[in-house]
Amino acid sequence: MKLTVFRIVAVLTVLSMLLTACGGGATPAPAPTQAPAAAEPTQAPAAPEPTAVPAPATAGVVEAVPGQSVDMILLPKFMGNLVFDEANQGAEEAMKELQNPGKLNYVGPTADNSVAGQIEIVTNAPTQGAKAIMISNNSGDQLGPSAEAARNAGLTVVTWDSPIPSAQGEQVFVAQVDFKETGVVMADMALDILGADGGQLAILSASPDAANQNAWIEAMKEALKDPKYAKLELVDVVYGNDQSEESYKQALALVDKYPDLKLIMAPTTIGIVAAAKAMQDEKLCDQIKVSGLGLPSEMVSYTKNGCAPEFALWSFVDLGYLTYYLTYLLATGQLEATEGAQFKAGRMGDYTITKDPTREQGLRVLMGPFTKYNKDNVE
Repeated sequence: MKLTVFRIVAVLTVLSMLLTACGGGATPAPAPTQAPAAAEPTQAPAAPEPTAVPAPATAGVVEAVPGQSVDMILLPKFMGNLVFDEANQGAEEAMKELQNPGKLNYVGPTADNSVAGQIEIVTNAPTQGAKAIMISNNSGDQLGPSAEAARNAGLTVVTWDSPIPSAQGEQVFVAQVDFKETGVVMADMALDILGADGGQLAILSASPDAANQNAWIEAMKEALKDPKYAKLELVDVVYGNDQSEESYKQALALVDKYPDLKLIMAPTTIGIVAAAKAMQDEKLCDQIKVSGLGLPSEMVSYTKNGCAPEFALWSFVDLGYLTYYLTYLLATGQLEATEGAQFKAGRMGDYTITKDPTREQGLRVLMGPFTKYNKDNVE
């Protein structure tokens, strides 16, 4: 019996060895893993193009988080002009709403030292502890290097009322109105005042370096090419440097130089008042009218007596308010100065940063609108 069992075990052992040698009972070894060939990369199934995730500045309308501390400088063209004082009122209003515990320093040069004075203030701003500066530029491109240096020192640089023409150092310009529209508005007021017969007109501007004034004048010249203004003849452009006495003298000089002059167009609040006073003092209001951009509070008597029958302006309080809101958002990192960025400016509503169509470089926020004044609404 034992021999039989032994034989059976031996036979089974031999059969097992034979099966192993033939591979019939073995588990096949896996093939070696290889990377896909370079010409045939592995790709995910085709899918629609994904929607780009917008940058923070364009991810919707940015609303300000209040209470952050930012020291700011509001720099007008010069001190002593009521419109800039009104802009400061608007900035103070915005500062209170935003609960900024920092400082708002309203400082500027004198009118007779505006260019050098502005450059000095911007140059020194980084050493004064300021984190942002808001500039109404009266220095043309001369201010660019100082503005750029301020940016490099970490300051937020926003312009308002009057930009840096080259946009050097400037992040965004807050435009009170569209500059091309300003030229059309002035041309329309000239036509309204002079009527179908037209006549000669001259422009009494601020300073030769005021970027906004220069842009408005060029826009008016372009508008006057329209055939409907064919009877309007622009004979001269002079500058009163936004000083009352000098503007007064320039207005009278225009009268002496052009005996057939019918209208003085002054796109400056100081110039329009000075020109209207000069015409009133010389009893020339029936012969020569005055128009342009002026403050209603300063123009009431001249509008009522016919010296300045029509003029236009916007709210400088709103301009200062909007500028402060934008600057606060930029300086606190809540908004980026990029085209398409949207933000809410308190009581004034929503705005968008756009490419400035009036300059080769630069971004713009457009406020608007114009208001025209005459004897019916000047008060």
